[in-house]
Amino acid sequence: MDSIRRYLHFVKPYRFQIIATIIIGIIKFAIPLLIPLLLKYVLDDIVGNDSLSKVEKTDKLIFIVGIMLFIFVILRPPIEYYRQYFAQWTSSKILYDIRDQLFTHIQKLSFKYYSNTKTGEVISRVINDVEQTKTFVVTGLMNLWLDLATVFIAIGIMFTMDIKLTMVSILLLPLYMVSVKYFFGKLRQLTRKRSQALAEVQSYLHERVQGMPVIKSFAIEDVEQKNFDHENRNFLDKAIEHTRWNAKSFAAVNTVTDIAPLLVIGYSGYLVVHDALSVGAMVAFTGYIDRLYSPLRRLVNSSTTLTQSFASMDRVFELMDEKYDIEDRPDSIECNNVKGHIVFDHVDFSYDEQNADVLKSINLDIQKGETIAFVGMSGGGKSSLVSLIPRFYDVTGGKILLDGTDIRDFKVRSLRDKIGMVLQDNILFSDSVMANILLGKPGASREEVMEAAKAANAHDFIMNLPDGYDTKVGERGVKLSGGQKQRIAIARVFLKNPPILILDEATSALDLESEHLIQETLEILAKDRTTFIVAHRLSTITHADRIILIEHGEVVEAGSHPELMEKKGNYYKLFQVQQLDQ
Repeated sequence: MDSIRRYLHFVKPYRFQIIATIIIGIIKFAIPLLIPLLLKYVLDDIVGNDSLSKVEKTDKLIFIVGIMLFIFVILRPPIEYYRQYFAQWTSSKILYDIRDQLFTHIQKLSFKYYSNTKTGEVISRVINDVEQTKTFVVTGLMNLWLDLATVFIAIGIMFTMDIKLTMVSILLLPLYMVSVKYFFGKLRQLTRKRSQALAEVQSYLHERVQGMPVIKSFAIEDVEQKNFDHENRNFLDKAIEHTRWNAKSFAAVNTVTDIAPLLVIGYSGYLVVHDALSVGAMVAFTGYIDRLYSPLRRLVNSSTTLTQSFASMDRVFELMDEKYDIEDRPDSIECNNVKGHIVFDHVDFSYDEQNADVLKSINLDIQKGETIAFVGMSGGGKSSLVSLIPRFYDVTGGKILLDGTDIRDFKVRSLRDKIGMVLQDNILFSDSVMANILLGKPGASREEVMEAAKAANAHDFIMNLPDGYDTKVGERGVKLSGGQKQRIAIARVFLKNPPILILDEATSALDLESEHLIQETLEILAKDRTTFIVAHRLSTITHADRIILIEHGEVVEAGSHPELMEKKGNYYKLFQVQQLDQ
C-alpha cells in the first residue's frame, strides 16, 4: 500500500482531469444501460399493448428508436472520444513525470551503485516498469470507478423494477468478493517475481549485444546461447507459475459470475409463468444482469494487470529509494575561483566496508599548475586516487583539500565543473561530432567548438568526415578510430577549459603514431593547469614535475624523472624493464 500512496503523489497534480474523465466516463457507460429499458418499453408498451393499432405502434417505435439513434450516433461518439483522450493524456503525463524524476535520480547515483548494478536492470525499471504502472491510472483510478458506477446504476434501475429479483441478482456478490481477495492476494508476489526475471533477461541481452564483438572473436556463440537459454528459462518458469495461478483465479471467479445470470433467468421465468412479471421486464432484467456482471468480469481481468502494475510500482520505488553515496552537505558552498592547490591529507579509501583499503594514508601536496604523474603496477590504486578528486567516490579516511577547503564542503556539481577528464575509454554518444564536443560546454558557439577541435588536433580529420561536424559517430563512437575518439574527448576538455585536469590512461590504447600526436596535444592542454596523469607507459610522463610511484595503495617513491632515475629504486627498475621491452 505504501507504493500506491507514493504513486498517488504523482497523480495528485492531475486529480481534476481524472475526476472529469470519470464523470465523462459515467455518462458514456450509463448510455448503454438504456437498452434494456428500451427492450422492456418496446415489448410491454408497444408490441404487447393490444389497445394500440399497428399504425400507432409503428409511430411509437419509430419515435423511440429515433431518440435512441440520436443519443448513440450524435451524443455518444464525442463523449467516448474525450473519455479516451483525457484518460490517455493524463496517464501519459503521469508516466512522463515519473520517468523525469527517475532520470534525475539515476544521474545522482554514485559510481558504486553502477558498478554493482546491471545497466539493463536500470533501463527495465525506467522503461518497462514505469509503463506497466499506467494500468493503475487507466484501470485503477478511472475504469474501476466507471465499472463500479455502472454496477450501482444497474442495481438502482433493477430495484425500481423488482426488489426480489434484484436481490436474487446480487446474491452471489459476496462470494465474488471473497474469491477475488483470496486468489489475487498471491498474484502480486508472483507478478513481481516474473518482472524481476524479465529484467534479468533484458539485462543479460543488453550486455551481450554490447559485447557481440567479444562473442564473435572467441567463437562462443554456443556457450552464450546456453547461458541465454538459462536466463530465458528462468523467466519462462516464473511466467508459467504466474499463468497457472492466474488461470485458477479466472476459472473460480468467472464461475461465480456465470451462475448469477442462470439464477435470474430461472427465477424471472418462474415469475413470468405465474403472471408475477411481464416478459419485457424479464428481458430487461436479463440485459441488466449482463451489464451488472460484465463490469465485474472486467474487474477480474483488470486484477491481473493491476497486480502487474503494483509489482512494477514496487520496483520503480525500490530504484527511487536507492541512497546517494555522494551528496551535498547542508551548508555546502559553490566551488569558485579555483587556483588548483590540492592536498591529500592522510587519505584512506576502500570501495566497500568489508574489503581492505585500496589507498592507505596518502599524503601529497600539489601546487597550482603542477603536473603530477601516478605510476605503478595495475591494481595499485592509481585510478582510485584520481577518482576521489571529482568525488566519484568519497574518502573513507582523511581528507582532500582544494585551495585549503575540504572538497566535501563544495557542491558536487560545481566541483566537477572545475575538473576536466580524459580517460582511456572515453564514451561518445551516438550523436554528431558537434554535439559530443559540446558536452564540454553546452551552449558554446560553433566557432568555439571548432577552436577547441583545432587545439586538440581534431579539426582536420573532422572536416574529412562525410558531414564534417554534423557527422553521426555511432553508438560509443564506433564509426571513429581510437585516436579520433580521444581527440574529440580532448576537444571537449579544451572547450570546458577547467583549472584542474585528470588524464587517466589517456593514450595507452593507441598506436605509437596516434599516441605521439595526442601526447603533444595533452601537453598543450596541461599548460598552466594542475594536472594529474595516470600512465602505464613511463616514457609518456618523463616531463611531469613530479612522479608518484604507488604500490599496494601506498606512496613508495616521489620525485622528478631525473631524481627517481638517479635514486635507482623501484621506478628506475620499472623504467629499465619498459625500455628493454620497447
